[in-house]
Amino acid sequence: MLKVSTPGLATTVQDLGRPGYYHLGIPLSGGMDRFALRAANLLVGNDEGAAVLEAVFMGPQLVFGEDATVAVTGAELPVLVDGKEQVTWTSFAVKKGQTLSFGFLRSGARIYIAVSGGIDVPLALGSRSTYAIGALGGFKGRPIAAGDELPVGAGKGAAAGRNVPEALRRKPGQPAELRVLPGLYWHRITAEAGRQFFADTWKVAPEADRMGYRFRGGKPIEFVPHEQPFGAGSDPSNIVDACYPYGSIQVPGGTEPIVLHRDAVSGGGYFMVGTVISADMDLIGQLQPHTPSRFVEVTMDQALAARRDCKALLAKVREALAA
Repeated sequence: MLKVSTPGLATTVQDLGRPGYYHLGIPLSGGMDRFALRAANLLVGNDEGAAVLEAVFMGPQLVFGEDATVAVTGAELPVLVDGKEQVTWTSFAVKKGQTLSFGFLRSGARIYIAVSGGIDVPLALGSRSTYAIGALGGFKGRPIAAGDELPVGAGKGAAAGRNVPEALRRKPGQPAELRVLPGLYWHRITAEAGRQFFADTWKVAPEADRMGYRFRGGKPIEFVPHEQPFGAGSDPSNIVDACYPYGSIQVPGGTEPIVLHRDAVSGGGYFMVGTVISADMDLIGQLQPHTPSRFVEVTMDQALAARRDCKALLAKVREALAA
């Protein structure tokens, strides 16, 4: 059991999500940075998809009711056990009665706290992930709060001192580069607008959360003149309602792109200029507000190659920890 002294900021229980319900309007949810979530679980000897705590910008303070092995991955910030600093991306032991706490954020945006045995909240549609907008899953369908007592599953845990080498960690660059496949509605913007979209440097807006990340600072998008179809809104960025894939980039009014993420709605009436490839969705989850970012055009073959590269990187992490 973990007793929550302070909850941190928007700290939720997350695993790898609940696929299969998006057509019903229930999003995947799960860790924004799935690589960091998997790595944290591997470090403590859990199944890769076990439930962990995802905290944004600021970590919680937790008192342990039992001995456990713990690992913290993702963003970089001081990790403390009874005030003594621990190493991130490395497993460490926490004894019954000790307190896990965190210092101020150094880089990145989200941390993943894995505890041996996993956070043992009930399954909801096959997942322990929190979808707070729908009050579904996690701990009572919401972010954790002071005084909560989080159940932990049984599990001996791996040895302390296991480490994911720096070379096997994924972090956004400066500026962050997000690879994009142009979308079905690319024909709705002018050739110059398409070129400019990829040429501009954008910045993450403060309106960035689990539903989506807004970007601003680039030039407004110019649309090809056309007559709006029946059922669409009057703005050139409106379409007749359509499905949204994860990573799709809406540009309401042609001004500020929004990349839809793990808790996104499944459809709506804004056109999509393209889709961030699956390999780069984890990187978005580690972007702080005002981070300079660029969208980079890729082909389907390049997107599939990037996905293979991500799988290969995860395989190397498994091999490193097995050794």
